[in-house]
Amino acid sequence: MIDTENESRDLAALVVPCVGCLRDTGELFEPYRLLDGTGRVVEPVTVYLKDLQAAGRSAATQRSYGLDLLRWFRFLWAVDVSWDAAGRVEARDFSSWLRTIDKPARSQRTRKVSGAGRPNPVTGRPAPGVKYAARTVAHSETVLRAFYDCHRRWGSGPVINPFPLVRQREDQGRPHAHHNPLEPFRNTRVGLYRPGIPKRVPRAIPDERFNELFAALLSHRDRALVAFYVSTGARASELLGATQVDADPGQQLISVVRKGSRTIQRLPASPDAFVWLRLYQQEVHDLAPSGPDCPLWWTLRRPARPLTYHAARAALNRAQAMLGSNWTLHDFRHTAAYRMARDPQVALTDVQWVLGHASLTTTQIYTTPFEDEVLAGMRAHHARQAAGLVAPPPPPAVGYRPDSLQVLFPGRTP
Repeated sequence: MIDTENESRDLAALVVPCVGCLRDTGELFEPYRLLDGTGRVVEPVTVYLKDLQAAGRSAATQRSYGLDLLRWFRFLWAVDVSWDAAGRVEARDFSSWLRTIDKPARSQRTRKVSGAGRPNPVTGRPAPGVKYAARTVAHSETVLRAFYDCHRRWGSGPVINPFPLVRQREDQGRPHAHHNPLEPFRNTRVGLYRPGIPKRVPRAIPDERFNELFAALLSHRDRALVAFYVSTGARASELLGATQVDADPGQQLISVVRKGSRTIQRLPASPDAFVWLRLYQQEVHDLAPSGPDCPLWWTLRRPARPLTYHAARAALNRAQAMLGSNWTLHDFRHTAAYRMARDPQVALTDVQWVLGHASLTTTQIYTTPFEDEVLAGMRAHHARQAAGLVAPPPPPAVGYRPDSLQVLFPGRTP
């Protein structure tokens, strides 16, 4: 174990075996367990995941957090340091190691086909890169800091969190003390080893590309799903969790359980979505069980099973194989949000309610113009200037003194 920050281990020669796993148990109160290389349960992770479940975090969230913890424990096993003996040096070395290493070999086989980090010629979305993305590293840092905070509250972990925050209160007494009101506020609760995350504009599917994708879908079920995605703006996991009683064709509404609040919310959908839903229901009439509490979406192969997120994503990828695109299920939500935000007769607060955003600031990102639209508008502007078609500025209102106008706008003829 390294005792001081001045000492360092050779990360270039470090080999971290892919031992242990995060196992899906199928149990209600413990959906995931982290196992070590010998198959034993890692109890500190079990305690943390139980705390997450008690706080209302979904099984998908527990899986995401568990994978971050699996990478951390693999690193600790490789450097022969106990989890409760890890300090600032281990956190620093792990953060450097995670930013530098390549992803596991299983992901690399996929990248050899898609091209590592190269933009898709249809969508412009880059394929997954060889290294871990900055968002993945930042998410890992947040999870590990929360993991040690949890055990510090239980009294079972180290007193000092290995993943500290960078706070201005250490030298100012409190956050934003002596702040200059002319300067913007800075985030004073950023993790010390948290990387910078580039700001991304949500990616929506252009109308012509959407029509091509919709025509390439292989079943009425997929067409119904996509129609609901782009008309309700619901998340894929929310829509896939709907039951048969949740669809109300009479009022053109479908009920979903919101991801964060876990509340049931009715969302308006387009008439086309219910038409495709009825065609899909006829398609699986003798294949899938029917009943108010039965899942609404099923697989099309026997035996019928409830459609999962990964199965829905695989169906979308099969339809895109002939188009050469790489749109994701979440892009349909962005597309719906952009369409609603661009309608002048729809208030932005209504869009916020439909999307289930807690803050209007989150919804405002969908007012950002598309890059293609900005480029086309600027090209048209340059063309008008070259042709002399730029309209002159309007004349000033009557009553302004000419000498004052010359001071404000020199060279302008009144």
